Amino acid sequence: MDFSLFYFANNDTEEQDRYRLLLEGARFADAQGFTAVWTPERHFHPFGGNYPNPALTSAAVAAVTERVAVRAGSVVAPLHHPMRIAEEWSVVDNLSNGRAGVAFASGWHAADFALRPENYATRKSGLMDTVAAIRRLWNREPMTLVDGAGESIELSMFPPPVQRELPMWLTSGGTPETFKLAGEHGMGMLTHMLGQDVTVLAQRIGEYRRSYREHHPDTAEQGHVALMLHTFVGTDREVVRETVREPFSRYLASSFDLLVKAAEAAGAEAEAVARELKSMGPEDRRFLVAQAFDRYFETSGMFGTVDECLAILKVLKDAGVDEVACLVDFGVATEQVIDAFDHLAALHGAWRAQTES
Repeated sequence: MDFSLFYFANNDTEEQDRYRLLLEGARFADAQGFTAVWTPERHFHPFGGNYPNPALTSAAVAAVTERVAVRAGSVVAPLHHPMRIAEEWSVVDNLSNGRAGVAFASGWHAADFALRPENYATRKSGLMDTVAAIRRLWNREPMTLVDGAGESIELSMFPPPVQRELPMWLTSGGTPETFKLAGEHGMGMLTHMLGQDVTVLAQRIGEYRRSYREHHPDTAEQGHVALMLHTFVGTDREVVRETVREPFSRYLASSFDLLVKAAEAAGAEAEAVARELKSMGPEDRRFLVAQAFDRYFETSGMFGTVDECLAILKVLKDAGVDEVACLVDFGVATEQVIDAFDHLAALHGAWRAQTES
């Protein structure tokens, strides 16, 4: 099972050097033999707001590394023209000498679609149309577009990429249909533990593998599952708990209004949920966040000592996970995260020694 780093910062502090952790982490991952560095696409909100364009952050990562893959986790496909996505990621592929990879998502927050409101209603069906178009462009097939004069014109994407195929994933929080869709289209799967436990995750991965084999019987490949996991490794579990409690609770609280807006945008079936969330007072919200912290710390993250995290990794491997994408920037002070990289490196080394013996 591979290790990578994942970023999804809560940008609600006055910290000036906002990308120090990204770049220091990328150098660390490159030196330690990690597989990839993932950055997301987020808009108009402190929750993830450091990352409005993963192509830009991946270009920065490519410039300071030599071997680690540089990936989007994820590009919100319906917000962009496929030609633009293909161009940007071909630049990243060239800057990194063939290390680019992209996970695609349909998007879920209505405010993000202020960039392209006409695509909100069809975002799910439009996702795979965009993926298919990018694959054709990456293969140097021209696309017919309408130019400024209203004329149809065939255009090709430049610069030509380094990789013959762009590695692709679909992103899902646990929806069975998305896991099956990724398998059907021969894509990897990027997922997380928010809203699903390990038992459900294993079921979803099983469905993904079956779909992959069913639609690609002529290949020995089984696909690739990357799991985003909030991570902080130390020498004492209770010290780790108290180190991450306040920043991680703040991180969870910062997403609260996004949940309200998402429930409102979901329509009539989520109307009651939206009303309940909006009616909560400060005390109720603090209680909800405290409960969420306890659950994530105990069951949905990778927190604790090297030995404790090794046990978590064993469970995830048995569930079918191929890569653990360690989300390290959830509000803990940059210096503390960088100092803890030594423990993460020790975990990586211990896992490799355990699995190679």
